[in-house]
Amino acid sequence: MAEPHPNISTPQPVIRQLDETAINRIAAGEVVERPASAVKELVENAIDAGAQRITVEYADGGKTLIRVTDDGCGIAGDDLPLALSRHATSKIDGSDLLNIHSFGFRGEALPSLGAVGRLTITSRAQGHDGAEISVIGGKHAAVKPAGLSAGTVVTLRDLFYATPARLKFLRTDRAEAQAIGDVIKRLAMAEPFVRFVLRDVSGDGAGREVFRAEAEQGDLFDALHGRLRQVLGREFAENALAIDAEREGFHLTGFAALPTYSRGSAVAQYLFVNGRPVKDKMLMGALRGAYFDFLSRDRHPAAALFVDCDPNLVDVNVHPAKSEVRFRDPGVVRGLIVSGLRHALANAGHRASTTVADATLGAMRPEPTGEARIYQMDRPSSGARQAAYQAQAPQGFAETQGMWGRVETPSEAPPQPHEERVEYPLGTARGQVHENYIIAQTATGMVIVDQHAAHERLVYEKLKNQMAANGVPAQALLIPEIVELTSSDRATILSVAEELAKFGLGIEPFGGDAIAVRETPAILGEVNAEAMIRDILDELEGEGESLLVQARIEAILSRVACHGSIRSGRWMRAEEMNALLREMEATPHSGQCNHGRPTYVELKLSDIERLFGRT
Repeated sequence: MAEPHPNISTPQPVIRQLDETAINRIAAGEVVERPASAVKELVENAIDAGAQRITVEYADGGKTLIRVTDDGCGIAGDDLPLALSRHATSKIDGSDLLNIHSFGFRGEALPSLGAVGRLTITSRAQGHDGAEISVIGGKHAAVKPAGLSAGTVVTLRDLFYATPARLKFLRTDRAEAQAIGDVIKRLAMAEPFVRFVLRDVSGDGAGREVFRAEAEQGDLFDALHGRLRQVLGREFAENALAIDAEREGFHLTGFAALPTYSRGSAVAQYLFVNGRPVKDKMLMGALRGAYFDFLSRDRHPAAALFVDCDPNLVDVNVHPAKSEVRFRDPGVVRGLIVSGLRHALANAGHRASTTVADATLGAMRPEPTGEARIYQMDRPSSGARQAAYQAQAPQGFAETQGMWGRVETPSEAPPQPHEERVEYPLGTARGQVHENYIIAQTATGMVIVDQHAAHERLVYEKLKNQMAANGVPAQALLIPEIVELTSSDRATILSVAEELAKFGLGIEPFGGDAIAVRETPAILGEVNAEAMIRDILDELEGEGESLLVQARIEAILSRVACHGSIRSGRWMRAEEMNALLREMEATPHSGQCNHGRPTYVELKLSDIERLFGRT
């Protein structure tokens, strides 16, 4: 930095009042970061206006054209100039900035857009004539009559033409269009009873429809499930668990996917607070914590979660874009998300995602060599099928007959009417292949079980239950380890001391900015206490919580479970295989191993028949 010359006087800075146009352009830099931001603000205005049908059109990634058409309540012609002035809104009266029930409330979007682009608003309110107003670079034109049946049409052309430097920071048309699509999909999830249509009208012609979500019917859960099927796809809808939990004034609803339906990144995580799409670090951390014990670090859960509460319990006026929120009691919200999701995952029992079977069938499907062969024969009769079983059964499968899967010969008497075969969810073991995979027959198909992975999960769940019942044993250090910290880090680590003590890590103040580590978890053996403390602090700073100690303990439990479970390559008797299947059915989370991989694959008989062209 250059230092001023001592003999040269500098002029006194003059304080100036910026004009309205400059103020709006500065505000636009906060509210409108890219075309997707403009779409978000305009669509939220349409939802606040009570629209049931919203159509969004854009050209060149939204850089040259954004048009939002809705059938909401509209704006009276006399109110159009006021709607384009800063901090003018119909959604709040300014007396209470916490009691907010709408998407918008700051009154900055329309004047900001008019300051950096060419904005035209055409609207007609009930009982009024249609009217239109234009603003170009912050300069308003006079209101004039316009033909419109109802609702509002907002057209924004040449975004950032008045601030050309901002155009240089926009990404490619494709990237900007993708961001617009993401905004629309999030808002469509928040409003399942509203129809959304997104069109790309770049170039000449009518353009193409990029996204459409028709209005759903029924109760909230059915409507939300249908909307998520439209937005996130059939696979998510089929593998998602309904979430419904309440705690201390907060209500959590939505759908979360099974651990075996996981993603390589956090792109399929959608969080909403009072219907508003948000990107909140604490909420994301709670979602990760709920799946902590079911997924490896490189896998991420998929979920669409809605937190609803009294508006006074959350502050949405944290950022001009309204994408961040601040809860009055974040610990309650985090606990609600973790407990609600874990309860739903436990109720799912041994269930695994359908995508596992789809991937298996895809791997097994042969290359097409011509037209599929058409089989004209019907299925054999029960008697003929039983006779064939006896003649064709391999030797390794014979032991599975008896109490679990009895095969009768034609000479045996048919079963009495009161004798009913018990149908189990994971079926009855019919054999074992390669001394690692159990083949079981179900009422509708077959199941292939990885015996080692399945038993590893069962042993792991038992060890966790024992640890929860008896606590984590702690070993006292002969000489406490003193860790010097900054004052803020010391306060942070001491604030979670009680939680760390539950996992056998005992810390206490030592004077100054130091802490004393007096106990460490016995199961971890010899540990570097200072390194562990600093790693915990890094997690607390980055994610608002620390699962480090729990992760290390459960990693050891997982290794113990691995060594204590049935090994691959071990031959199992029929009763052992069936006992394993029955225990899987009774144990939560048994559908995936300790790393989130499936423990079994279920194939439907209809899918197997399609593999062989029996259609």
